[in-house]
Amino acid sequence: MPRFMKYAVLVALVVAMVPPALIARLRAVNSSLPRVHLIQDMDNQPRYEAQHAADLFADGRAMRSPVPGTISRGELWEDDHHHRGITYTSGKPEGEWAARLPAQINVDRHLLERGRERFNIYCQPCHGAAGYGDGMVNLRGAVLTDTGINGSSWVAAKSLHEAEIREQPPGQVFNTITNGIRTMAGYASQIPVEDRWAIVAYVKALQRSQNASEEDAE
Repeated sequence: MPRFMKYAVLVALVVAMVPPALIARLRAVNSSLPRVHLIQDMDNQPRYEAQHAADLFADGRAMRSPVPGTISRGELWEDDHHHRGITYTSGKPEGEWAARLPAQINVDRHLLERGRERFNIYCQPCHGAAGYGDGMVNLRGAVLTDTGINGSSWVAAKSLHEAEIREQPPGQVFNTITNGIRTMAGYASQIPVEDRWAIVAYVKALQRSQNASEEDAE
């Protein structure tokens, strides 16, 4: 074989190795450049990122506030009893706390078991397993307050068996779980409506178990 052909074959082999070497390097090295995307499909689309400016709108903001009065599908929440714990009578047009659970909530053993499970997750850390306000978070907060570590202060969790709390109607308990009270934050964003009512049912059962009458024992 002539010498020039040997050189040509050698050069061709070297050139042929360049693309695999570049591909291997691109796969192994991080890059701030976007990937080569030959077929776009719908993967890459022009869009605004969070906090970007936009000439399309008069105020120049790409992030838009919800239209006032907009209601998500399925979230009209017309039933004040079910979603707010309020009932209306002819004598009180502003409404009052519901004295019963909503009609669509079936009070049975399953509901109470669900309420106990949710109570143990969200309420027990402060209010304690039996509802006497002796949860671990509450106890720890009291210790930090007593020792004055980092200027700690703590508003003690209420006992659910105090007369003032025990006499609250179910609708008021539901409102407390939903919107919070004092330094207690509301749980509307974490606990669905049905689970909040399950907790209410369990709290009422818990209160009755610790303040039972002779008639209850019979």
